[in-house]
This record gives sequence, structure tokens and C-alpha cells, in this order.
Amino acid sequence: MSATRLDKLAKAAEVYGERSFDNYAQIRSVAEQIRNSFCAYLDNGQECVFLVPPQGPFMAQNYRSAAFSVAGKGFLPLEPISFGLAVNISGEGDYMRLVLTCRKAGEHMFVQVEDAMVMEIDLPVDETGLTKINDHLYDHLLHWFTRRVTQYDEGDYGGSDIGFDIQRVDS
Repeated sequence: MSATRLDKLAKAAEVYGERSFDNYAQIRSVAEQIRNSFCAYLDNGQECVFLVPPQGPFMAQNYRSAAFSVAGKGFLPLEPISFGLAVNISGEGDYMRLVLTCRKAGEHMFVQVEDAMVMEIDLPVDETGLTKINDHLYDHLLHWFTRRVTQYDEGDYGGSDIGFDIQRVDS
């Protein structure tokens, strides 16, 4: 008996589902490694970076699967996936959310922070890749603050850019 069109469609959907799960699993693994590594990079003594949803309100906690842009979608889409990193910026309850978007291509992961440059790291992620990301995240945050202070000092601040999501969060 030959396969029907429905059989062929079901097989194609099955392969798609396998790839979309692999994509999610790989990106989630990278996200968790970035969270752990960046927290240690900032202050190895306290938990200071959390995986949070890329949009909406958040608390200083890890949201597990709800931290990813594909959360709550019925059929897991095969697409780049975003997640939020809530970074403690004050040593107290002030957190800034960075939105990272990851796209897997072969044995590489492309990581974009906000609307900034895209970094390419090898899979599986090693210390070299994590150091590259940590340095970039730190520079990105530090530059955000120093650029705005400079703009204020020069009287050229309060533009129309959206900026980062900074909020005080109760643990």
C-alpha cells in the first residue's frame, strides 16, 4: 500500500517537530549556560542573573521554559528564539532586562543582544564562547549607562529611543 498525501504530510510535520524540539533544546541549553556564566563573571558570590521572559513583567527568578519566546505556543515553531536575561545592576533589587535572540546554524549558534551585533559561537559551547558573550554583555550594559551619562552631561539626552527595561524587583 502506498503512502497517502496525508501520510507524507504527517511525516514532514514529524520531521519538523523533531527539528523544532532540537532547536529549542539547543537554544535553552545555551541560554542556561550564558545565565550561569554571566552571573559568575559579574559576581561569583551571589545569584545575580535570571532567565526571564523577553517581554512583559518579570521577577528576580528563573522562569524555566516560560523564559523563551516560544512558550505557550501549541506547535513548537522552528524559528530563532528569544529570551530575557534579568541582570542585577545595583547589587540590590534593580534589574535590567536584556533580550537575546539565538539562531542555530549547523554547529554554530548566532546570538544577538538587543539590536546590537550578532556573535557567532561554536557548539557545544566552550569557555572561549562564553567569555566572548560575557565580555560583550558587560560592555553592552556598561556602554548603555556611560553613553546616557555623557548625553546628559552634554545636554543631549531624553531622545526617543526605547531603551532598556529597568525595574526594581522584589526577590
